[in-house]
Amino acid sequence: MILMINGAFGAGKTTAANHLSSLIPNSMIFDPEEIGYMLRKIVPEGLRYEHEQTDDFQDMELWKALTVKTAIEVKRQYNRHLIVPMTLYKIHNFEYIYNGFRSLDEEVYHYCLIASEATIRQRLHTRGDTPEGWTYQQIDKCANALRDNRFQEHIDTDQLDSEQVIEQILNRIGVIS
Repeated sequence: MILMINGAFGAGKTTAANHLSSLIPNSMIFDPEEIGYMLRKIVPEGLRYEHEQTDDFQDMELWKALTVKTAIEVKRQYNRHLIVPMTLYKIHNFEYIYNGFRSLDEEVYHYCLIASEATIRQRLHTRGDTPEGWTYQQIDKCANALRDNRFQEHIDTDQLDSEQVIEQILNRIGVIS
């Protein structure tokens, strides 16, 4: 099984993933952000294609390819369910990764945690993000893009605490906590 937990920065993806990994037997967290950080370090900006010279490593073609290839190798090597928290709001990246995961495992679930901009701002503030920093700058485009029906299934987290979000995901994938 591969469980994708999508959502804007501050939606609760990492919190949910950490809790779920302790509740879903034989699972591990696979965080594609780590691949992005690695690419930033090994591919100098001057070497990147023009469209890749942004502040978002998801604009690097290698990122989505390596995300799928690394998931394949991690799953093959360790034979674990993958819990994948990531903000994935660009349709072409989402489709590439989702379809790549489906080629690896027929049991792929995708849940998109959504919240109002006010809730996201409050959560970013609570976790200590710098106001008007990079995560704050992503709120509008992520929150709006992720409400698209292509990112179903949505779980609106405005009125839910993390335990309720986790319970909803577990119920939807058929795991009783």
